[in-house]
Amino acid sequence: MLRGETSLEALLERVRETFGMESVALLERESDVAPWTCAGSVGPRPCQSPEDADVDMPVGDHMALALTGRVLPAEDRRVLAAFAAQAVVVLDRRRLREEADRARTLAEGNRIRTALLAAVSHDLRTPLAGIKASVTSLRSDDVEWSEEDRAALLEAIEEGADRLDHLVGNLLDMSRLQTGTVTPIIREIDLDEVVPMALGGVPEGSVELDVPETLPMVEVDAGLLERAVANVVENAVKYSPPGTPVLVAASAIADRVEVRVVDRGPGVPDEAKERIFEPFQRYGDAPRGAGVGLGLAVARGFAEAMGGTLDVEDTPGGGLTMVLTLQAAGARPVLLSSAPQERQAR
Repeated sequence: MLRGETSLEALLERVRETFGMESVALLERESDVAPWTCAGSVGPRPCQSPEDADVDMPVGDHMALALTGRVLPAEDRRVLAAFAAQAVVVLDRRRLREEADRARTLAEGNRIRTALLAAVSHDLRTPLAGIKASVTSLRSDDVEWSEEDRAALLEAIEEGADRLDHLVGNLLDMSRLQTGTVTPIIREIDLDEVVPMALGGVPEGSVELDVPETLPMVEVDAGLLERAVANVVENAVKYSPPGTPVLVAASAIADRVEVRVVDRGPGVPDEAKERIFEPFQRYGDAPRGAGVGLGLAVARGFAEAMGGTLDVEDTPGGGLTMVLTLQAAGARPVLLSSAPQERQAR
């Protein structure tokens, strides 16, 4: 609602208070023989038709303001007519705004579907093509493969299958976030129980871990936290220069615990920092295997579902730092419901 704009219910409440009525309803119908429906009402037991009202004020052919409580004198009815006309204007504005919102939602849905088809068609085909080529080669009777060659082909199959599994997992997670079906199970855990488990999908030696055992426990869903950290770390590793490990460091600040994922990659300009959390977006020249651009969107959605945040900063000296902020144990009541939001990854 725009600042200064009156809602329909607020206007009807003003009518009720001004004339000292019990209830006020704005009624409408599609034709002279159609039944009345209520577009908005305030007060107990509002009227369902003008015939049931103590006072009814027609507005045009198919709308009326119906009031219960007492009969109004003629001079009050003239003022009521002005209120009734204003109520119709407010209703029309609300419906125009709702129609515009539906149009934006439809356009956004079409944009996401188009991006999904374009991205998934490529990112599914690439590992599938690699898997098929490796399997075809292994099954070929025309070539005698050495043990080293067979191992390399099997490794390619495994890597392709892992990429497919990761892609499908992120797609399912994003679907859960967008439909509001993420329900965290919050409990107190130690970060050093979860964060190391989130590093299983990155190459050995690509991450430097600094999670002190003295940190306070955090109130999180262990599964969502592991997935969020895994997505952030995998994203950082993909954009980091070869031989430069990503730093994953945790620290306590007041009633919060921060997990900072620091890379030395190309970084992201300020105007693009929020866009990297939107679905199906990848900034710049994404490296091979960067996926459909869902990792950071899923990570932020999971962080917010647990009552935390995921933000981005520049790394001093170059690169990007993702800051995952979590609530320290005992600092607030346990969160039992999700708060998902639609976002995006680079």
